[in-house]
Amino acid sequence: MSPNERRKWIEAQIITTGKVDIEDLSETLNVSSMTIRRDLVELEKEGKAIRTHGGAVSPTFLMQEAPYASKEGRNMEQKQAIAQMAMTVIPENATIILDSGTTTLEVAKLLKDRKDITVITNDIKIAAELLESKLKVIVTGGELQNHVGALYGALTQEVLKNIHVDIFFLGTNAIHLESGVTSPTFEKSVIKKLMMEASEATWLLADSQKFDKKAFSSVCQISSLKGLITDEGLDNSTRKKYEEQTMVLIGGAEKHEDRHYRG
Repeated sequence: MSPNERRKWIEAQIITTGKVDIEDLSETLNVSSMTIRRDLVELEKEGKAIRTHGGAVSPTFLMQEAPYASKEGRNMEQKQAIAQMAMTVIPENATIILDSGTTTLEVAKLLKDRKDITVITNDIKIAAELLESKLKVIVTGGELQNHVGALYGALTQEVLKNIHVDIFFLGTNAIHLESGVTSPTFEKSVIKKLMMEASEATWLLADSQKFDKKAFSSVCQISSLKGLITDEGLDNSTRKKYEEQTMVLIGGAEKHEDRHYRG
């Protein structure tokens, strides 16, 4: 089989199954893993594949932004466990940014009984959740993203350029070892980057189903994070790879081991 024929065969597998594994392809086609990797590089250049850790997926696997209503009840137990772990890294009297999203909304729910925290957010549902709290809450303002609840645009950007906070809790649609944190739209990535610039430390909150996925627009590399918080669904081998770039905390793990914020 010529290289061109082999790549066409791999492309057909990606179209049919949505994803391929390097080791499986190597064994099936009786070529080295390095040869398969080179094939996938070429297919990615042609827009026919997106490389992932250990394989590749169809470009249609790119994460798109879902309306809030479709995300609200999804992976709720994992999101709550992530939020509880996030609480352990918030020191007293902190000023924090809560990114838009359903996981950061769970953090807001746990913050409602605090009195010492200042919260800045671009999410109207988070702001509504904190309406009856005793926290100081600042809403960025901006254009409303219908069906999602996030605020973005020039007004949002101007506010973020003029603040400084202790911690930013970053939400995401996709996280990947090589591509880092990505967002469905360029506009949302701009807001997230400004939030990072305004913060002393950024913690990524992402459930395990968002790993090894890519969205349209780059936000940051994994190494630029203070750490990431996920759930127990993340397998140990994947966790170790991410720990080479940043700190990884597992929501739900506090029932097995005691963790404390170290600053």
